[in-house]
Amino acid sequence: MAAVLAGLIGGLGVSVLQEFTTTPLILQAETFETPRADEGANKPTPPVAQLSERAAHAHAARESTDIRNRVERAFYTTIANILTGIGFALILVASITLHGQAVEGRKGVIWGAAGFAIVNLAPALGLPPEVPGTLSAELGARQSWWFLCVAATGAGLWIIVFRRGALWVLAGLSMMAVPHLFGAPQSEESGGAVPSELAAHFVAASLVTAAVFWCALGWLSAVFWMRFSDQ
Repeated sequence: MAAVLAGLIGGLGVSVLQEFTTTPLILQAETFETPRADEGANKPTPPVAQLSERAAHAHAARESTDIRNRVERAFYTTIANILTGIGFALILVASITLHGQAVEGRKGVIWGAAGFAIVNLAPALGLPPEVPGTLSAELGARQSWWFLCVAATGAGLWIIVFRRGALWVLAGLSMMAVPHLFGAPQSEESGGAVPSELAAHFVAASLVTAAVFWCALGWLSAVFWMRFSDQ
């Protein structure tokens, strides 16, 4: 129940935040994927009155379609964020429970920050968040490297935090570095339709949004876990 409530609130919150951070950048990037063709180059030009009427109808149709698409996109994004939040919150609550010590809200933020470092920050060193229209390597190879990076970072961070001694710290750091020594799969071609400034802005916005999401999720998970464990 603690994980469900934390994931529900965290997913709703990050969905609202994304509407002002990453979603506008995605919509802007998608415009660069649409080819612009001059369909009327060889057609006779209609009278001005007909052009104005057609333009008005076309503009109204586009606005109606855009609104429906935005609502549908926001709905499915929110559902996905809630389910993702519940899944991550289950991992956080399970980890807190196995830790065996009381974790209040402030310590929960630290647990959430660790989740951000494992799931988002470390993989972003090799595979930064991408907007539509960005050239990238084959999906299967990227997913395999992402799972390797998450597992190695999580295990290495656990060793550093919960084991004592310089050798353990060295072992944890070495484990975290292994995926980056191999290197993430990259596209053979460089560039893409999206401007580099927009892509860089999206990377920064995605990571900041993910950091807020994870810290909030850690705080909520700890607060609800303490509340239900006391009953």
